[in-house]
Amino acid sequence: MSSDRTAVLAVLWGKSDAGGQPNLLLQHLLDTAAVAELMWDHYLAGRLKSWLDDVSGNNGRAFFALLCGWHDVGKASPAFQGKVDKLAQAVRAAGLTWRRLDRESTGWHHTCAGAVIIQSVLREAGWGEEAVEWVWPMVAGHHGLLPSRGPVFKTAGRLRNAQGAGVAWRATQAALVHAVADALDVDLAGLAPVQVPRRGEQLGLSGFVIMADWIASSDHFLGVFSLAEVSMAAARQRAAKAWAKLELRGGWDAAPYRRMPDLVAARFGKAARPLQSACVELAEQMGAPGLLVIEAPMGEGKTEGALAAAEVLGRRFGCDGIFVGMPTQATSDPMFDRVLQWADQVDQDLPVGLLHGKRMFNPRWNALQQKTHFAGVDDLGCDDEFGMAGGGRSVRPEHAPAQWFLGAKRGMLMPVTVGTVDHLLYAATRSKHVMLRHAGLAGRVVILDEIHAYDVYMSQFLHEALRWLADAGVPVILLSATLPPQQRESLMRAYLQGVQSRRGVDLPAVAEISGYPVLQALVAAGGAVTCATRTTASWRPSTSVAVHLQEEALDGGPEAVVNLLDDELRAGGCALVIRNTVGRAQQTYEALAEKWGTGEVILLHARLTVAERAARTGKALDLLGPPGGSIVRPPRLIVVATQLAEQSFDVDADLLVTDLAPIDLLLQRVGRVHRHSRPGRTRPPKVFVTGVRTHPAGPPVFPSGSEHIYGRYPLLRAAALVTDAAAGDGWSIPADVPDLVRRGYGDGDIVAASWQEATAAAQHSWQMEQRRRRQAAEVFLLAGESELGAPTLSGLHGRATGEAPSDDEMAAVVRDGPESVEVVLVRQACGRYLTLGGRSLGPTGDVGDPALAEEVVGSTVRLPARPAVTEAAKKLEPLPGWYGNGWLSKSHALVLDERNSAILGGRRLTYDKHLGLLDERA
Repeated sequence: MSSDRTAVLAVLWGKSDAGGQPNLLLQHLLDTAAVAELMWDHYLAGRLKSWLDDVSGNNGRAFFALLCGWHDVGKASPAFQGKVDKLAQAVRAAGLTWRRLDRESTGWHHTCAGAVIIQSVLREAGWGEEAVEWVWPMVAGHHGLLPSRGPVFKTAGRLRNAQGAGVAWRATQAALVHAVADALDVDLAGLAPVQVPRRGEQLGLSGFVIMADWIASSDHFLGVFSLAEVSMAAARQRAAKAWAKLELRGGWDAAPYRRMPDLVAARFGKAARPLQSACVELAEQMGAPGLLVIEAPMGEGKTEGALAAAEVLGRRFGCDGIFVGMPTQATSDPMFDRVLQWADQVDQDLPVGLLHGKRMFNPRWNALQQKTHFAGVDDLGCDDEFGMAGGGRSVRPEHAPAQWFLGAKRGMLMPVTVGTVDHLLYAATRSKHVMLRHAGLAGRVVILDEIHAYDVYMSQFLHEALRWLADAGVPVILLSATLPPQQRESLMRAYLQGVQSRRGVDLPAVAEISGYPVLQALVAAGGAVTCATRTTASWRPSTSVAVHLQEEALDGGPEAVVNLLDDELRAGGCALVIRNTVGRAQQTYEALAEKWGTGEVILLHARLTVAERAARTGKALDLLGPPGGSIVRPPRLIVVATQLAEQSFDVDADLLVTDLAPIDLLLQRVGRVHRHSRPGRTRPPKVFVTGVRTHPAGPPVFPSGSEHIYGRYPLLRAAALVTDAAAGDGWSIPADVPDLVRRGYGDGDIVAASWQEATAAAQHSWQMEQRRRRQAAEVFLLAGESELGAPTLSGLHGRATGEAPSDDEMAAVVRDGPESVEVVLVRQACGRYLTLGGRSLGPTGDVGDPALAEEVVGSTVRLPARPAVTEAAKKLEPLPGWYGNGWLSKSHALVLDERNSAILGGRRLTYDKHLGLLDERA
């Protein structure tokens, strides 16, 4: 390098303040390359290293470090170097000058400037056009947005003064690119990629570039402003110290897969059931990463089978962790506990993360976080949820994730993660930093449970996610007890589209499935597409379930249910009552509690405070969970719940009273009856279906709330199946499940003649609504079917984009329906704020004490999804004393009067300690 170029590199700055002094741009680039080397050695999964080696002619480590090191070369431009006057003067003095920049020129971003520099230098180095075209977006996208090629290069041509005009600037920019290569001891021309990675792989790689940059931008890298002190050796020392302090690591070890006589028994301590053995066997037979669909009855052991299959697929195909997506926060918590138990057997130090907005109320997660060593991260912060980042914590123990992973947008980078499916679905949206989510998924196996719960709107994001996961070679396991055939086929089609990178694909012919449980493994390898199908015996024989239609006043009181349970539980027993709306659940609970007392009735719904809901859920699971625990099952208990009890709610009821729902969801509810074998039980399983009023001369009538949630058409088809069962011998569960779901979602004529006209009209309205919702989702998709086969990431964020920093905002994108807001309830009396429990918060709402902060956060509740209420709630502010707390400072405070009431959006909202939040006209 010439002396004049060396002099210029000695003044080009990358950060104006890094621990008290500027940091040279070259230093930051080498720091980032050194971090990338450590990511390769200690974090990246084997699968990722393998395809990077393939892309680079077996030089994957150096190639990865070079890409990461180049990310900020665009800062070698007047638009960036002119941002700080004092530093800019030194750059000018070294011979790099520029004319005065106008407003547009000062806005020329260094990501785009870097893309132009990389394209020019790599072309001059002899890289092929294909290689250059997929590499420049790695630089252009490192701030989270991937621009289109045309606007970037056209604008650079127009803003030549901002980009760096003249020979001196171009030579300096090229020198900087070559300096990174020279420091890594690689020949730039010889390191040209020999093939183009798939676009899904490119997106994950883009996320890893950001990860390397963020680590190298942390407080552990102090500024160096003397070129004599800059070297790759020094950068590696700095990176090694930071890596050790941050305690980062990847997933399980890279040992090749070794067959065990019974992997399920080795991991869970119990011999594998037929379904679980089939999961492992199919995973062992899959010739490439693919899609494994597991359909089995409730309580069959799908989770254990899926975890075992995930380990097999991971070890066979170079993955080192898993992401488990659940439909709700309530279902994520018990899954987190189960995954922790599994992780104990796989690797006792394997980090396991929980991703949802109320994870601080999961005792296991909170215990892990309490032990996390807070080593300091960077200006993006981290989630220390109760403000307890003080000293005295041990180094990361057991399965606690490193603190760095608790920072914003980094959760999915944890090697093993359980969370709401929203986090996966959001990876299918055109959102800023979406590539970080794909980096987290790139070397994992994805498990998605309860996939029947995704409506047509959410399914568009699920299909898009499957396309990208397949494109990146990520194995996916889907679980459901009740999956309509059309839904199963559409999921398989989406995954195959991703593998083949085209819209029109042909699924292999599969014989009609005649068994249950059933597993299907879809694999596309070497130009051939196969779909292996396996049916197994159920772990337990089918049971005859009596089905009864219970007539009641649909919008009146719950007297019919009270009288029914009075008859059924006179000699004792445990019942589960599921209502479709919070109002019906509250009304039913009130009547039952008046008769039996609050000690024998538990109410569960979404408008309880999060702490109360967690406590009641835990109590119900303890009292009615699997046999063998230390808690004695009560002689009589009634749990009244909404759809919270529909999925992953491991309770065992003697009888079920449930509002009518679409047939697959209704069968999920039936799965809570006689869920476990219990010695001495003599009562036969019974299901009483409410929320439907039949008429001999016409179609049935449903509560308005049920129709609003589910639509009239699916309810009519479900009502026809229930009516047949009530008039006949009931259902054989689980044997009848596949046929009932097929008929409930098919086109066959199953309704009575007097219903047909009303059913046809309802079907037409249903189909129109489904089409509208499908189109509404397509606006937000990351790319969509039309862009399948695109070779690079150019333009991925070409259209409007945005961010969803909170779980609520994320859900608003990937879940259709009226928007609702969470608020934190506090009381006010005599000029002071109080917690719901009566503890004083003072005149400003101070929560300096961690235990007090936890109590306040525990009073979070979701408001009714009424537009006027939602808009009013958005304007609520945190209390003044909350601004020092990471979580509460972003919350909405709803201040209640002495009667625990407040007027909001024209509604009177009252919190009752038994009923939860009441919603009445003001």
